[in-house]
Amino acid sequence: MTEYDSSTQDPDRAPARPPVADRAAFEAELASLRLREKAHTREGDAIAAARRRLPMVEVDANLELTGPDGPVTLLDAFEGRRQLIAYYFMWHDGHEAADQCEGCTWVTNQVRELEFLHSRDITYAVFCQGPYEESRRYRDFMGWEMPWYSALPSNDELLTGRQVGSMHIVCYLREGDRVYETYWTTLRGVEVMDYDYALMDLTVYGRQELWEDSPSGWPQTMDAPPEHPMRTNGRPIPQWSRIEAGRSDDLTPDS
Repeated sequence: MTEYDSSTQDPDRAPARPPVADRAAFEAELASLRLREKAHTREGDAIAAARRRLPMVEVDANLELTGPDGPVTLLDAFEGRRQLIAYYFMWHDGHEAADQCEGCTWVTNQVRELEFLHSRDITYAVFCQGPYEESRRYRDFMGWEMPWYSALPSNDELLTGRQVGSMHIVCYLREGDRVYETYWTTLRGVEVMDYDYALMDLTVYGRQELWEDSPSGWPQTMDAPPEHPMRTNGRPIPQWSRIEAGRSDDLTPDS
């Protein structure tokens, strides 16, 4: 592998960069990496195949959620489709918009077009773990349009055996009036919703976060603590464009 030299780095200059090679040398190293990328892709396919062969567990289809018109059931959230993907949005009760979960804001902000999911008989919805009216105002501030429910009435039952209050993706299957849970993931598992990091990972400087294995001298985001790389200037990063557009981030119901 090529060695990197950052001995001449100056904080006032541009960050370190890879050495320059001719096209043949570049393509040779890329071809070597491509073998690993292809193996990674095939392993992802194999994991997905194993995921499709997991057993499932029945869930009470009548567990209560809160929607725009009041109480609904888990079954209602399918909107008549066979499958449901629910994102369990973390919520900090009584906190202002700037203090809400930057990770949940980041991944939820990626989900825009649902028609392709619908074409496979899949409904996508957010199950916020906070009160409906307060969290719905957050959704409106962010400009999100996906189905939005409060899971508060049934949080403990819906996330049985898991950490209530943490981010989760949970997949469900409906057979008539019966509902089954088929898969769930949390923490970095929710990165499947994201494209920003996936694209950043293709670039020479990557995510620019402190935990990454990067050559010496590579730039890193220093305006946020390592545990909050999705914040800047005290807010989740996607909030700033909404503030600049003049949207109200007041979460007080009926305000």
